[in-house]
Amino acid sequence: MGHNHNHDVEKLGDSRLIWAIAINMLLTLAQIIGGIVSGSLSLIADALHNFSDAASLVIALVARKIGRKPADYFKSFGYKRAEVIATLINLVTLVIVGIYLIYEALWRLYEPQIIEGWMVVIVASIALVIDIVTAILTYTMSKNSINMRAAFLHNLSDALASVGVIIAGSLILLYEWYWSDTMLTLMIATYVLYQAATLLPKTIHILMEGTPEHIKIDDVIKKMQTVDGVVEIHHIHIWQLDEHRNAIETHVQIKDFNRFQEIKENLKHMLKEQFSITHSTLEFEINHCRDEHC
Repeated sequence: MGHNHNHDVEKLGDSRLIWAIAINMLLTLAQIIGGIVSGSLSLIADALHNFSDAASLVIALVARKIGRKPADYFKSFGYKRAEVIATLINLVTLVIVGIYLIYEALWRLYEPQIIEGWMVVIVASIALVIDIVTAILTYTMSKNSINMRAAFLHNLSDALASVGVIIAGSLILLYEWYWSDTMLTLMIATYVLYQAATLLPKTIHILMEGTPEHIKIDDVIKKMQTVDGVVEIHHIHIWQLDEHRNAIETHVQIKDFNRFQEIKENLKHMLKEQFSITHSTLEFEINHCRDEHC
């Protein structure tokens, strides 16, 4: 029953992503047409930005499908890390978008651009509505997935860009405040880069097989050594298989090898309950033996 429920939730998530991709591609087409009709290069540039959002959703969708493949002899730990790799790709492109926005903003200090007519503001308003819908679709899936969080940040950055176009366009048309476009673009770019910077270290940490942030190795050693029959813990490695699964490999010195099965079960239960370590490889040694080959 639980498996079927998870499968239905995943299918629903995939359907939401497909809808988000479709409406973003339609939005991109509408923005390009609007940009050509109004003669606005900035709107065409925003269309290309929106196209990058659609691409990020495609990457996230493909990664989700790959990540659900079961473990095999080629990938014995499974394919779940495909989502972490997709996260890295999307975050890097988000950084590139942020840097590009800064470049565009600074360039407009030298060559101010006038938004030509209300068409740009109208198209940007439509874009904002679609961006908000897409962001809502991805946000509901982003709480437990770093992959979807990166896709959500892409959509959020595009929604902010649309807000910037509307506000700046209105201020320029009403008051000729050309500097407002540059200021809002710099604010959006700063936010985009900040969000990417908060997720990038975590993503790289997982790919580098780092110890989970909420786990301290010293605490694990101390807790394992309190288990009855355990003398010492050494040669310990703790890492993340993916965003939700933690693993440990360590040597365990024990007093009585006849109790090894009981001690192993107690250790595995404790590691799962207190540290969320679901994959444990424990190598047992008698306490008088300090040689690796004993």
